Amino acid sequence: MLRSATAAFLALTAAGTAHAQALQCVIPNSVPRPHPDLPSASEPARNLPIGSYTLALTWAPEYCVAHKRDKAASMECGGGNRFGFTLHGLWPDGMGAEWPQYCAATPILPAALIKQHLCSTPSAQLIQHEWSKHGTCMQTTPAAYFAKSTGLYAKLRYPDMDALSRRPLNAGQFAAAFARANPGLPAEAIRVTVNKRGWLDELWLCLDKSFAYERCKPNSGGAAANATLKIWRGRR
Repeated sequence: MLRSATAAFLALTAAGTAHAQALQCVIPNSVPRPHPDLPSASEPARNLPIGSYTLALTWAPEYCVAHKRDKAASMECGGGNRFGFTLHGLWPDGMGAEWPQYCAATPILPAALIKQHLCSTPSAQLIQHEWSKHGTCMQTTPAAYFAKSTGLYAKLRYPDMDALSRRPLNAGQFAAAFARANPGLPAEAIRVTVNKRGWLDELWLCLDKSFAYERCKPNSGGAAANATLKIWRGRR
């Protein structure tokens, strides 16, 4: 597959402000065209007031264990690319148990816009999905929505993931380490999710309506603070 000559590199540093985003990201010359992402019986359209937001990050090394053979994951999990935390999306939350989603019909996003954000969210289809399901509920444009989500994502700093992966750890300790790497982001604003095998899956960061970090609401998901957490860094 032909690739562009432009590669994005972010080097890991040894300690708490390590970047663990795109360690190596080469954008293909030809970006796959996503298919429409539409509401369904199980994922209906809901126009509801927004009460807060969640910024969701995916730990790519673990994601690629399960998805490395998926065609849709070829950029994230193959081709020489290497990712740490990728941007899953920016989600508007509701005032109660339900959240707004699929608030307006939307066309396929322009290829140039998708390409601009592939080193943050390395899947054209996921980019289309995030705009269709979440961005359409925020009374904004695709360009402004992705500028906001990638802007929040770019400001994050990461603890030494390699060191953390080599010692006994629970979800609360990891949230505290992530908070120490990000002054102004309290551990109480971080939900850590794990898969059924206990490996780090995602981080969900809680924000208020002005996009400032806030304590996550009770019963908002994530692992218990004392839940054992394992961090995968390579192949298995």
